[in-house]
Amino acid sequence: MARIDDLKLTDPEVHENPYEFYALMRSECPVYKMPETGFYIVSKYQDVLAVLRDTKRFSNELVETRKEIRQEAKSPIDKMYHTDGWVPVDTLHHTDPPLHTRYRRPIERTFTASRVRDMTPYIDKVVGDLIDEFIDDGEIDFVTSFSVPLPCRVIADQFGIPWDDVPNLKKWSEAQMDAYGMQMTPEREQQVADELLEAQRYFVAAFEERMRNPGSDMLTDMVTTLPGETPMTMNELLDMMMQLLTGGNDTTTGALSEGLLMLIKHPDQLAELRKDPSLMKNFVEELLRMESPVQGLMRMTTEDVELSGTIIPKGSLVNVRYASANRDEDQFACPAQMDVKRKDVGPHLGFGAGSHFCPGAMLARQELVSAFTQLLDRIEHFELAVPLESLTHFPSLLHRRLTSLPIRFTPQR
Repeated sequence: MARIDDLKLTDPEVHENPYEFYALMRSECPVYKMPETGFYIVSKYQDVLAVLRDTKRFSNELVETRKEIRQEAKSPIDKMYHTDGWVPVDTLHHTDPPLHTRYRRPIERTFTASRVRDMTPYIDKVVGDLIDEFIDDGEIDFVTSFSVPLPCRVIADQFGIPWDDVPNLKKWSEAQMDAYGMQMTPEREQQVADELLEAQRYFVAAFEERMRNPGSDMLTDMVTTLPGETPMTMNELLDMMMQLLTGGNDTTTGALSEGLLMLIKHPDQLAELRKDPSLMKNFVEELLRMESPVQGLMRMTTEDVELSGTIIPKGSLVNVRYASANRDEDQFACPAQMDVKRKDVGPHLGFGAGSHFCPGAMLARQELVSAFTQLLDRIEHFELAVPLESLTHFPSLLHRRLTSLPIRFTPQR
């Protein structure tokens, strides 16, 4: 039987299936100092929840990490920001309340519960139109034909950006995700730098246009200040934009692909969903629990902290592992087992918790419900078109996304 020291999260085999590693952490060392990186991984549900709720001791303000970007400019990406682009500043992901509230407010104006409810017929139509495009093909790569374009088209409409630019949105989103993921080759790092500069220039022009001619989209919300609010600088707007771009499509892309793969691998659960469509919302929560698109995010300790018997020194980077917490045996019954009727799925941490709970959670949930409802209504049978073991994920320590999902299917008669 493997022990925790036998495995490394950066190994390709472990990266493809990290759940044994997570289970070993939870049982052997709930707060594990990762030798390859030096940061601490928090793996138990209650510990993860405690960290997410304690922004005073576990801060999102990754001071030393961001300082390198601003001052040292070691990497091609950092150099690009300094020589040709706009240097990132601390906004949504890198601030804590009360400053975080300032950046979150215009996003919350966009993703209110009532607004998402009103969007449901529109989301249903986007889903239906996408299925129309491939329903007669019989075999597709589900990632490129559905998982990518659905959230990209939705977020493009929210931004007020034409669908012709959707391929660029995806390219820039993947570049930002790779920059976050910390596993790039030198060649990819230079490519990412070029693509992020291209994205910055595009959004600078878009923001300047909204300042001159306000519309009814999210970019207008971001440049519009209400009484008592301070206008954001272009550096702040761009940093916010790249976070919204990745949060608004890449994570949903990952969930869509993993969700269909789960149903293919568990035909008994697919049959339950077909028999009782009222289980769809519960299935979506089970999907987000079992295959969390955001596997974990970083925090930094502001003082020495003891967690599960381990002292984490002040100034340490801490990886809060949502995906491990969501499979914690002390929180969820039979956590490695997919169950569309699961009663204890509600408290999962797929969207985080506390003040940094994902502001787009309601929109993502609706996209997933709309997508799988119509896919099951219109397609009678799904199967993999390649061996299961040939499927791979993009390299990232923070996110989980299938590179492709070739499937064969039979439309409903």
